[in-house]
Amino acid sequence: MPNPLHDPRYASFRALLAAERERVGLTQVEVAGRLRKPQSYVSKYERGERRLDVVEYLDVARVLGIDPLATIKKLIDKIA
Repeated sequence: MPNPLHDPRYASFRALLAAERERVGLTQVEVAGRLRKPQSYVSKYERGERRLDVVEYLDVARVLGIDPLATIKKLIDKIA
């Protein structure tokens, strides 16, 4: 089993989150500020240097103003 950080499905998840961030017009700095985290936090999960757990994902989805379930559905459709 590959390292979860290098799993192609996780790469798709990371790309989806970055695309959603860009779609709503937010920078990494803006997202980080709303999460009360350093910009490197956003950069690291977008680049795959760290994983998001489900609670962190829900926080990111809230900040981006996206439906977390709909986003997971997009991911499932993409990787299925």
